Amino acid sequence: MTDLGNDVFQIDTRMAGYEGITAGYLIRGSRPCLVETGTAPSAPIVRDALASLGVGPADLASVVVTHIHLDHAGGAGDVAAMYPASEIVVHTRGARHLADPSRLMASARMVYGDALDRLFGTLAPVPADRIRAVDDTGSVDLGDGRRLSSYYSPGHAKHHVGLLDSASGDLYVGDAAGVYIPDTGDLRPATPPPDFDLAVALASLRLFASLDPSRLLFSHYGPAGDVPAILERSAEELSVWVSQTRAARTAGLDLDHAVEMVRSQTLSRYASLQPEADPAVAAKFERISGAASNVAGIWHWLDKTEPPAGG
Repeated sequence: MTDLGNDVFQIDTRMAGYEGITAGYLIRGSRPCLVETGTAPSAPIVRDALASLGVGPADLASVVVTHIHLDHAGGAGDVAAMYPASEIVVHTRGARHLADPSRLMASARMVYGDALDRLFGTLAPVPADRIRAVDDTGSVDLGDGRRLSSYYSPGHAKHHVGLLDSASGDLYVGDAAGVYIPDTGDLRPATPPPDFDLAVALASLRLFASLDPSRLLFSHYGPAGDVPAILERSAEELSVWVSQTRAARTAGLDLDHAVEMVRSQTLSRYASLQPEADPAVAAKFERISGAASNVAGIWHWLDKTEPPAGG
């Protein structure tokens, strides 16, 4: 747990036992708010962190998730049960999946197979009357005039929002700005299927820039202060990965070979993936922003927007 100032605390939710992969954040005040729950197995870790900060079962006012992917919202049902006074805030496109996670879990099982249980556990349903859905914009009352404003920011996922703290100026970016590795300062895109869309993702980054945040708080992982440079790098990374994937696809490679080509072509961009780097950091980077997932998401988008001749 890290005190980030302004009554904001970063919590390592320890996804699958890893350190420094997934972060939740507590905004402590008269109406405490948790941003991101982490996975279902992370719920006890989050509970213990909140307890150490003086937030008990009756104290948490709200839980807000940037989107419903299991590393961000997989613990929503468990956390809702632990904190019965809290409302669970999510974009309207994700609300029904928190109330009935069966389709979401079935899709995840198809992707991850038996590894699903170890990585993410099972998303428990959130009672429908505890869910508050927000649309393009929304607001969460943090107490004493402080608020958390939500901004619809798809491109990574159709149910994604960014969250701006009126007091601190922090912008919780979820996965819309990619994956940040504080150990090395690396930034890599997060473009999994099926929702990735380049134009929409770039528009979300422009929206984030227009909000003029003081700091970006990444779910993967932690705070980053040079906001204009980080957002510019995020856009650049997206463009590079799309360009490389398009080139592999145009050359007639299948998806598996395209993944290896793009991995090789982008390797030099990341200090954490160099031979002299800590292999634990490299493994962490690949776990949360894998080349296979990124290329597959871009490939899926290209199939929709740039079908092959005669296709």
